[in-house]
Amino acid sequence: MKTLIYLHGFRSSSRSRKAQELGAALRTQACDWEYITPDLSFDPSVAFVQIETLAARYRRDDLTLIGSSLGGFYAAVCAQALDCRAVLLNPALAPWDSLAASLGPQTAFHADQGNQEPFEITAEHLAALREREPTGVTSPEKTLVVVEMGDELLDHRATRSKFAASPQIVVEGGNHDLASFPSHIPAILRHAGLSTA
Repeated sequence: MKTLIYLHGFRSSSRSRKAQELGAALRTQACDWEYITPDLSFDPSVAFVQIETLAARYRRDDLTLIGSSLGGFYAAVCAQALDCRAVLLNPALAPWDSLAASLGPQTAFHADQGNQEPFEITAEHLAALREREPTGVTSPEKTLVVVEMGDELLDHRATRSKFAASPQIVVEGGNHDLASFPSHIPAILRHAGLSTA
């Protein structure tokens, strides 16, 4: 059975637009699959334990980690450690830098739906992210990178350079939310081994 684990970004949740759109697409697939969308802790140390505990239940050859923004960082780190497939959507490569301006109290985007309470980002959280910085990219063919060049928060050039040996989908314009995401779902399903179309 193929398993996909979707890892949401900073201040997001399992109810994110992309998580829902991917779930809807998966329901059209005739093959066996399992789709998991955990609500990750704002504390990186806890989030890594959540992901690693989930991933340990599945065969690495059947597992694909899909991550958006901060979730892309988690996916890259964990997929490298597990030697499984990954899909990175406008990933944060150095979240300890990109989140430095977010130190202090925060509110999750989906808090009004009861998913998460207000939380606080500390210097210790940024340090915990930096401790997990990958030293390189192993098995680059197992990672599909999807970026929009109009990302207003992250530098797509750094992503394209770091994953130069990986398959990439690069879109002109767009934004950090990856507006073109639905059009890339077929490629994501192929990468995960769920479709040949």
